[in-house]
Amino acid sequence: MSSQDVALVRRQAARARALALTTVSTAGTGHIGADLSAMDILCSLYFSVLRGGPEDPDRDRFILSKAHASAAMYSVLALKGILPEAELSTFGGADSRLSTVVSTRVPGIEFNTGSLGHGLSLGAGAALAARVQGSGRRTFVLTGDGELQEGSNWEAAMLAASRKLSSLVVVVDRNLAQKGASTEDINALEPLEDKWRSFGWGVRTVDGHDVEALLDVFHGAPLEESRPTCVIASTVKGKGVSFMERNLEWHSRRLTPDLLDQALRELEHGIDA
Repeated sequence: MSSQDVALVRRQAARARALALTTVSTAGTGHIGADLSAMDILCSLYFSVLRGGPEDPDRDRFILSKAHASAAMYSVLALKGILPEAELSTFGGADSRLSTVVSTRVPGIEFNTGSLGHGLSLGAGAALAARVQGSGRRTFVLTGDGELQEGSNWEAAMLAASRKLSSLVVVVDRNLAQKGASTEDINALEPLEDKWRSFGWGVRTVDGHDVEALLDVFHGAPLEESRPTCVIASTVKGKGVSFMERNLEWHSRRLTPDLLDQALRELEHGIDA
C-alpha cells in the first residue's frame, strides 16, 4: 500500500469521526465511544480493502457485529456516497431507517445485528456460501470484545476453522470496555490470542488506530494457509476526543452542543491534513 492510501484513510477517518459526533449529538442518542474506537478499522476497510459496491453480487461482505457502532457505520457509508449525508440528521428517529443498531433497510448493510454477539456466525455462513457458489469474495466481521462473552462466537470460530474458511477475517475491536466496566472485570477474555489460536485461526494483534498496520494485515490475509484470520485491534474507546478517551461514561452519554464544538475542534487537524 502507498503513503497516499494511508493518508486518504486517515483523512476519511477524521471526517467520519466528525460526522458521527454530529450525528449522535443531533439525535441525543447513540454509542459514541464505540463509534470512535472502531473508526480507523472501518475506514481502512472501506477506503482501501473491500472490493465491489452494494449492487455487485460478488462484492466482499462486511458484517458489523458490534451494531451499536451504527453512527460510525452510517458516517462511513455517507462518505462513500452510498448513503446521503443529509440523512444522518434523522439518526434514531421514529420514522428513520437509520436505527441506533444497524439494519438492512440501509444500503450497504448486509445483516441486522442488533442482537449482539452473533455476527461471526453470520460471517462463517457467508464465507461458506461463497465457497459453495465458487466465488472469490471475502468476508470481514467487526466484533466488539465484549461480544466475545457470547458463546455462539466460539461455535462459529470452531466451525470456520474446521471448514478451513480462509476467506473469513474477524476483527476484534479490543477497547477493553463495555457498559459500566472493563471486559476483564466483567468476564475476562485474556489470553485472547491463545484462545483464537487454540480454535485453529491465524492471529495477529495490531494497533487498531495505526492505519498502516491495519492495511498491512488486511491486505495480507489470510495470515496462514487454509485458516481463517483473526485480527485483534487494540483500540481506545472514544479515540480522537480527549475527554472521551478511556472514559466509561461515554459508552452512551448525551453529547451537548458545547461538548460537540470542543470535540470537533480537536478533530480539525486530522480533517485538514
